[in-house]
Amino acid sequence: MTSSLLRVKGAFARLLALMVPLLLLAGAAPLQAQTNSSGLSLNIGLSGLNQPVDVDSAMKVLAVMTLLTLAPSIILLMTCFTRIVIVLSFVRSALSLQGAPSNQILIGLSLFLTFFIMAPVWEKIDRDALEPYRAKQISSQEALERAAGPIRTFMLKQTRPKDVELFAVLARLGPTPVDKLPLKVVIPGFIISELRTAFQMGFLLFLPFILIDLIVATVLMSMGMMMMPPMTISLPLKILLFVLVDGWHLVVSSIIQSFAS
Repeated sequence: MTSSLLRVKGAFARLLALMVPLLLLAGAAPLQAQTNSSGLSLNIGLSGLNQPVDVDSAMKVLAVMTLLTLAPSIILLMTCFTRIVIVLSFVRSALSLQGAPSNQILIGLSLFLTFFIMAPVWEKIDRDALEPYRAKQISSQEALERAAGPIRTFMLKQTRPKDVELFAVLARLGPTPVDKLPLKVVIPGFIISELRTAFQMGFLLFLPFILIDLIVATVLMSMGMMMMPPMTISLPLKILLFVLVDGWHLVVSSIIQSFAS
C-alpha cells in the first residue's frame, strides 16, 4: 500500500505543478520581522519600515502548507479517479483474480485515464485562471474563483441533484443558484454520487461471471463431482470469456463514455 501511494504521488507531479500556483496565491505576501527591545527595528523583505507584523500572512503560509500536504487526496476525490479505480477493482474481483493485475497497474491505469478525462478541465483552468494571474491581469482572489468554476461544473455534471440537496440542507443554505454553490457542498455530494455510480457499474460487471459460476457448479453437481471446487473450472472460463469479448477495451470505453453523458 505504501508503494502504491508513492506511485500515486509521483504520477500526480504534473497535476500538482498546475495546482500549486493556485494554492500559493493566498500566500503571496512579504515576510517581515520586528524587534522593539531597544527602540531598534529589523525588517526583512521589501515592505517599508515601521510596519506591523503581518500575522495574516503567516496564517496563509500555514494554510498553504496544509493544503500541499492534503493536495493528492483532495485532487483524487475531486476528479474521476474514484469511479475509475473502483470499477477496475470490481473487474479484478469478478474475475476471481487476487493479484493480477496488481494494485500498481490498476492505480497507474486509473491515473492516466484520469489525466485523459480531466484534460479539458485543467486546460480551461490554466487558460482562464493561471495565465491571467501570471500575467498580473487579475488578483489572486479572482484567480481562485475562476479556477473553482470548471471544477464545480465538472462535479455537478456527475452529481445527482438528490446528493447536492442533502448537503445543502445540512449546511442550511437558502435558495442558491447552481453555479454559486460552495465547494463544501458540491465535493461531498460528488463523492457519494461517484461511489454509487461505481458500485452500479461493478454490479453489472459481476452478472456474467456469476452466471458462469452457477453453470459450472450445476454441471459439476449433476456429474457427481461435488468434491471438485467449481473455481478450478470457472476461473479459466472467465478469463477466456473476458479475452474473447475484448473486456478491457469494453470496460475502459464504458468508463470514459459514462463521464461524457
